[in-house]
Amino acid sequence: MEFQTQVSISESNFDFSYQDKIMLMGSCFAENIGTKLNEAKFTVDINPFGILYNPSSIALSLKALLHPAPFSSDELFEHEGLFHSFAHHSRFSAPSSEELSDKINRRLAVSAANLSKASRLILTFGTAFVYSLKSNGRIVSNCHKLPEKMFFRQIVSTDAILTEWNTLLLSLWEQNPDIKVLFTVSPVRHWQDGAHGNQLSKATLLLAVDALQKKYPERIAYFPAYEIMMDELRDYRFYADDMLHPSSVAIDYVWECFTRHYLARESQVVLKEWLEIQKAMNHKPFQPQSEGYRQFISQTLLKAEQINRKFPFFDIVKEIERLRGKAENI
Repeated sequence: MEFQTQVSISESNFDFSYQDKIMLMGSCFAENIGTKLNEAKFTVDINPFGILYNPSSIALSLKALLHPAPFSSDELFEHEGLFHSFAHHSRFSAPSSEELSDKINRRLAVSAANLSKASRLILTFGTAFVYSLKSNGRIVSNCHKLPEKMFFRQIVSTDAILTEWNTLLLSLWEQNPDIKVLFTVSPVRHWQDGAHGNQLSKATLLLAVDALQKKYPERIAYFPAYEIMMDELRDYRFYADDMLHPSSVAIDYVWECFTRHYLARESQVVLKEWLEIQKAMNHKPFQPQSEGYRQFISQTLLKAEQINRKFPFFDIVKEIERLRGKAENI
């Protein structure tokens, strides 16, 4: 008997490998997958502007990386004792405008350089609803808990997303012709939009991404994270306590789907070996000074050195040094 409706994941014209430099931008789901990639020792740059939810804010941030210009203190504002940027998530907020602009501009310079060298870009759209300032019509990436009366709220149409992103993607490929783009739609439900509003929002995003993927099939792929959550994991036990975000188990499952379908074969082999080493390194022995644990560490060190020789691009020099230190101290 079948107890799930399995989501079919389409074949992509490109995959991901340890040789790739990967940038991720978008909602908290981009953070989840980015964190998994980072823990797996991929070269990643995760959300240079912090968590972003709507395609318009993500587009503005990507444009800023393509044409980096330092943020000035005039673009920042103070609220409840902290300085904020409407272009950035609150993780960037700081006690002074100088500290905030320095934090923003240092990250901007690093990530702009990373984007120019990246071979893969993962973009996760969360909602089609955008907020803009009533004072000047500027779209904001984060409202920073300012009064709601300061903002207009509206849903961006599929056509508007397509127009903006078609131009932006062409600019991206003009600067970096080899970069491939993987779109996802976040499985996180935006309940503040209401049940119906959330569905309209997700449908808008899905239609826009589908149209872009069909227009540029060699350069764009789509990973169905939203569909996996809605169908294969259609049960509240796969949600966090708020019943809106995926649980850690669900994130692990989606990650396994991603690695199974999008990782190059050699990188899947490397990942499997690395996860075994990582598990061994995190093992906490009952008798840390025993001969048995010394042999365990020595075997783990040997495996780490072998994988480092076999795959020179896989950088675990720090981990090898850590294992050697452990072995010497037993």
